[in-house]
Amino acid sequence: MKLAAASPFLCFVIILISPNLVFASDALSPSATHTVWIAIAGALVFLMQAGFAMLETGMVRAKNAVNVMMKNYMDLCVGSLLFWLVGYGLMFGYNPSGWIGTTLFGLAKAPDWDFTLLFFQMMFAATAATIVSGAMAERTNYIAYLIGTCGITAIIYPVFGSWAWGDGGWLKQMGFIDFAGSTVVHSVGGWCALAGIILLGPRLGRFGPKGEARTLPGHNLSFIAIGGFILWFGWFGFNGGSTLAAGTNIGLILLNTHLAGAAGAVAAMLMSFATRQPALMTNAVNGSIAGLVAITAGCASMQPPYAALSGAIGGVLSVLGVMLLEKMRLDDVVGAVSVHGICGAWGTLAAGLFLTGNMFNAHQVSVQLIGIGAAFVWVFFSALIMYFVISKVTTLRVSTMHEQRGLDVTEHGEIGYPEFGTNNAYNPENIKDLKN
Repeated sequence: MKLAAASPFLCFVIILISPNLVFASDALSPSATHTVWIAIAGALVFLMQAGFAMLETGMVRAKNAVNVMMKNYMDLCVGSLLFWLVGYGLMFGYNPSGWIGTTLFGLAKAPDWDFTLLFFQMMFAATAATIVSGAMAERTNYIAYLIGTCGITAIIYPVFGSWAWGDGGWLKQMGFIDFAGSTVVHSVGGWCALAGIILLGPRLGRFGPKGEARTLPGHNLSFIAIGGFILWFGWFGFNGGSTLAAGTNIGLILLNTHLAGAAGAVAAMLMSFATRQPALMTNAVNGSIAGLVAITAGCASMQPPYAALSGAIGGVLSVLGVMLLEKMRLDDVVGAVSVHGICGAWGTLAAGLFLTGNMFNAHQVSVQLIGIGAAFVWVFFSALIMYFVISKVTTLRVSTMHEQRGLDVTEHGEIGYPEFGTNNAYNPENIKDLKN
């Protein structure tokens, strides 16, 4: 029975480590090889959604665990449909203006390779959207959050993506380097998160009357660690698959990715000690993710020592970024703005600074800075307007009572840990009696 249950996983592993056991080498065409690699890489990026869900759930209180899981689950579903219908066309459709694509909406008839690219890029769109979830956790109306996901995956992310990655995009024509999305994916998610937390305001009790930061610890550190491992694993598909081909440079890309993640965690720990903080699990995991974000732009174009340096600086920035937001009384539950927004910007700059064979080229660095600035201006202000409109049309932030009770029961009618509940308010029969 155990062998039967494990057989699908074993088959997947065999395909990964030894394709020739499954496909005859003389029968598998190059295009089929590329397709298999991109499909596997896309599946790895899909798995990152589970990593985000575990990480974010561990960082919130138990009364909001279901809510965070549901946001991560459904933003993948909603975002995938919207990206297929609208976003992919805006991002990769025919783009004579250099600003947005005009074809490929709701793709139904196309060459096989186009469907492979759509599947792979769809996973990236979901990643950009789910970054926002953790930052805005524990006080956001669930439906309002999903409406925001629609705006990100259908418009905000694809429009900037068309500038940087789409054929004819004005940033791409300038020579902007962002191989796998330090800015295109991660900073986009981070700047959307920044706009969201500014409009939402902090959670109840997060800051004292004099502005002093108060810790609201998450309920499950094990979830955080497991989520970090899953994200790290998925990142090999995120960066490695961005080759869009099964080439020999994948080894360098994966090595750079791993070194940056490791250096980010170590640097975050050292920075924690330097700022008189304990060796927190959250800092270590966020440091590794910051390193991974930082290398995403330049993983294919820099040498391993500089990949490690880029990741280490990302780890330092992840700690300093959280401290800066606290000084500004901005409540980012999981550190998404610093890890994805700030470190994504740094990684994009690093891709220009440490470009193999053309390091510290002033022109390339200036192009990188233009791309970073364009991303912030477009994404932050678009998201700020979007969330402002959502707050006027519906409720962006839940009521004080709902926030105190927890969003599991008030938004979903269930809780993640029913065996620990003693309050009658958690009885599904009583949910209809809750008032704003």
